[in-house]
Amino acid sequence: MEEDKQNSDLQSEEKAKTTHEAIKLSGMFENWFLDYASYVILERAVPDVQDGLKPVQRRILHAMKELDDGRYNKVANIIGHTMKYHPHGDASIGDALVQLGQKDLLIDTQGNWGNVLTGDSSAAPRYIEARLSKLALDVAFNPKTTLWKRSYDGRNKEPVNLPVKFPLLLAQGVEGIAVGLASKILPHNFIELIDASIDILKGNKVTIFPDFNTGGLIDVSKYNDGLRGGRVRVRARVNIIDKKTLSITEIPFGTTTTTLIESIIAANDRGKIKVKKIEDNTAENAEILIHLPINTSPDQTIDALFAFTNCEMSISPNSCVIQKDTPLFLGVTEILELNTFQTRDLLQKELQIQLMELEEQWHYSSLEKIFIEKRIYRDIEECETWEAVVEAIDNGLEPYKKLFRREITREDIIRLTEIKIKRISKHDVFKADDIIKSIEDDIEQTKDNLANIIRYTINYFKQIRKKHSEGRERKTEIRSFENIEAAMVAVANAKLYVDKEEGFAGTGLKKATYVCDCSDIDDIIVFRRNGTFIVTKVADKVFVGKDVIHIDVFRKNDERTIYNLIYRHGLTGPVYIKRFAVVGVTRDKTYDVTKGKDGSRILYFSSNPNGEAEVIKVLLRPKPRLRKLNFEFDFKSLAIKNRNAQGNVLTKYVIKSVVKKEEGISTLDAIKVWFDDTVQRLNHEERGQFLGSFHKDDKILALYKNGEYRLHGYEVTTHFDNDLMHLRKFDGNSVCNVIYYDGETGFPYLKRFCFEPVEKRMSFIGEEKNEIISYTFDHEPQLTVIYNVEKGKKKKDDEVFHAAEFVAVKGIGAKGKRLAKHKIITVSWMSLKEPESEHEQSEIVNDKDDMTEQEKTDKSTNTNSKSMDDDKPLQMELEI
Repeated sequence: MEEDKQNSDLQSEEKAKTTHEAIKLSGMFENWFLDYASYVILERAVPDVQDGLKPVQRRILHAMKELDDGRYNKVANIIGHTMKYHPHGDASIGDALVQLGQKDLLIDTQGNWGNVLTGDSSAAPRYIEARLSKLALDVAFNPKTTLWKRSYDGRNKEPVNLPVKFPLLLAQGVEGIAVGLASKILPHNFIELIDASIDILKGNKVTIFPDFNTGGLIDVSKYNDGLRGGRVRVRARVNIIDKKTLSITEIPFGTTTTTLIESIIAANDRGKIKVKKIEDNTAENAEILIHLPINTSPDQTIDALFAFTNCEMSISPNSCVIQKDTPLFLGVTEILELNTFQTRDLLQKELQIQLMELEEQWHYSSLEKIFIEKRIYRDIEECETWEAVVEAIDNGLEPYKKLFRREITREDIIRLTEIKIKRISKHDVFKADDIIKSIEDDIEQTKDNLANIIRYTINYFKQIRKKHSEGRERKTEIRSFENIEAAMVAVANAKLYVDKEEGFAGTGLKKATYVCDCSDIDDIIVFRRNGTFIVTKVADKVFVGKDVIHIDVFRKNDERTIYNLIYRHGLTGPVYIKRFAVVGVTRDKTYDVTKGKDGSRILYFSSNPNGEAEVIKVLLRPKPRLRKLNFEFDFKSLAIKNRNAQGNVLTKYVIKSVVKKEEGISTLDAIKVWFDDTVQRLNHEERGQFLGSFHKDDKILALYKNGEYRLHGYEVTTHFDNDLMHLRKFDGNSVCNVIYYDGETGFPYLKRFCFEPVEKRMSFIGEEKNEIISYTFDHEPQLTVIYNVEKGKKKKDDEVFHAAEFVAVKGIGAKGKRLAKHKIITVSWMSLKEPESEHEQSEIVNDKDDMTEQEKTDKSTNTNSKSMDDDKPLQMELEI
């Protein structure tokens, strides 16, 4: 008994060891996990480059094709039918179907399918319906060119890939996360993809960029062909309605109006922007109204929306696809080339199948014609067996076999025996010849298409564009974005205090001396009595040093804030005076504006935001033989130099005190402003068209395509509406000559007027239905009008008008004078003379006086000094 028990225990231990050795974690990882990862990558998350579809999408479309009868089907029914092919739950199929339907490309939807703008979900599958779109039926299905495989349960067959004859993957875009791998291909424009495919077939190089159904703006400068490491920036389209209201009419891809509003509210709560109220009026189109508090800059708020909210998003594409059961990273251009040549190959295969079918039609039609016309069917009347019948027909066809393009088979003869007597009796020789001739023509045409497959493929793409491109124009505007510095647009959401005795500054020192409003991401600059200064980040409480004489918010690269300074060199040295700017520094590093000698001390200091130069009065300490104990000095006589410059000697005597006698005016040149139409922004870096030199109260005049104008400031944060037509420096005395179409009378009018200073957009051509034909700011222009006379009527000669003689300068609200009773094709302007007003002459002289020799040389060579559009008139065809 004991021996049996011991043997049993030994057997149990050996069995346990064997079982333990059979199940190893490393083996599980190598086999099971890798199998699972491969399955997820190939069968769930990453699209196939051939048809651009994930397996679930392919199975949905295949199921819908099987159900297709031209009518809508309940989504619940489509989901149930798809489950024959997709081995997952109905929820995953339903979600994939809704996403396909929202792309508005392959599926024609009916009912509440949700809203991509608001993020609202669709109705339940039993309430909504769908069917294949006409585009899907045209480009995605052909059972003759489809490779099939068994479904997961072996009961049905499903396509390995759909024979898609269109760059569907790039048109739809895709996003999927697999095991250790992800794919994110952005959608592209339908029409642009077709045009690019045609260019590829012609041998041209192409470049394509994303386009989103939510609209907005996109910067594609770092797109990197959609590969890893690339990045695109997308922005909402924000418009200024008035000084207190902004509107968002298009949102960035990947966001919804709900998440966008939440991000704006969060930024407002953090104090980054100031918002009074937000209204979401989104329905078919996006519309978010943002109401601003009083004295809030709408231009700065727009930049703050881009800097601190989801109004600007950064998207990193990752173009990963499956090709021949292998995941690959291919650029969108390479994917487009593959899809284009795949379309060519599929069309070639369809033509080859069509040619085979036509050859068979010709063969049987010719065979039937000879069988009936030569009365070979009579040879079988005496036959008693089936083999005798077949042999009789074969013998009857023997003299004609050389006329056929292939051998006549037993199957052909059997098919002849199936012809009904009624058909033989109604045989029409001429009709049979016409049918054969038509087939022969189709064969020749098919052979020609095969011989010229590139031409045939190009025509195919053109037909697809013609048939399905309506309403698929680009929705996302491609534009370069300027980089927005958060510190420049952040709202002053905190108050800066300083404790000069203890040497602390910050936003948390409520009992100390108030300095100014600031934001919590600002830098501050602090000057001390000993001549040192430091730039540091705003904090609740930070030590900045004792004996502080000046503290303020610091703006990097600020060349217009000028510091006027008087300091003593050492304990007994001479007194120096200087003017300087602080442009760029290293944060938390101590700098010295004196020569750094021990005992140096600042005797006078002023900070001037626009380079003002005041007059000071200096009192000297009495000394033997010193007769003049006070004198005045004007800072205007000093040049602005580097902060490290020593300065000029003010006096060698001991100064008792320095006081400001009178305020000064700016000694800086007028601000020169350029407009960069690439980013639609103003700048001071000589990028784009030169608008002029601006002083404190100067404005920019903006003309818009709908016949409205508005005056803007010349700050670099200024935003212009998207329908901008012309920019120039505003001059209330400049005469604008405008030809416009009057919607009520149907005639063109010419008016001459001066713009009035207004802060909101205002029309200068009257009613909304009026339309601009052309304009110019020449003082006394001459215009040539070319008429378009209707067919059958006498041609009207072109006319020349002297604008000043034709109509006088009147108010902006005047209608002007009718120019003609005929249609106008074009209007060309010619300047008769170029007079300059006294104001313009003096401004030019002053600019030249202020310019350096190099600037004068640059101006003489017309470098970066071109006014926007060169004041050229807008010319367009007008259909009346």
